[in-house]
Amino acid sequence: MSRKLKNKDALLKQFESRQMKKVPALKVGNTVRIYAKIKEGDKERVQQFEGVLMRFAKGGLRSTMTVRKVSFGIGVERIFPLHSPTIERIEKVSEGRVRRARLYYLRKRHGRAARIEEAWREEDGEHVVETMGTVATGPVISSSETPILEKKTSILETADSQKKS
Repeated sequence: MSRKLKNKDALLKQFESRQMKKVPALKVGNTVRIYAKIKEGDKERVQQFEGVLMRFAKGGLRSTMTVRKVSFGIGVERIFPLHSPTIERIEKVSEGRVRRARLYYLRKRHGRAARIEEAWREEDGEHVVETMGTVATGPVISSSETPILEKKTSILETADSQKKS
């Protein structure tokens, strides 16, 4: 009896390993873009769903992820099976810095309070931090040396010098 079970387990693992897709390294708090196939009558199209990864349930072929976005002021959550044939591909847009395994607290927050701080990353020896505008939009990259800030300071300096003279 136990031999039959071991054979079945081995066959099941082999079948599941063939069905699994390559998925980027994902963590809770990341902003992801999922391209899901949708059937409307006879036609099939690909729809994007971009939002914050709230929950990641690992389970081999049965692993799922819950993604939340805000659409027209209303929070929308969707649970995607990772290795489903309806998912065409998954892109990681940005990495968030969170300290929880599940981000259910985002359901109660709105606007700026629902933002997730972006992880630090280093580009060309200079520290750059990404901050998100809102949960529904992508990241805004800000650096310590941005030409926009230099223009503002130069305008302020010229205004101050005109007042003094």
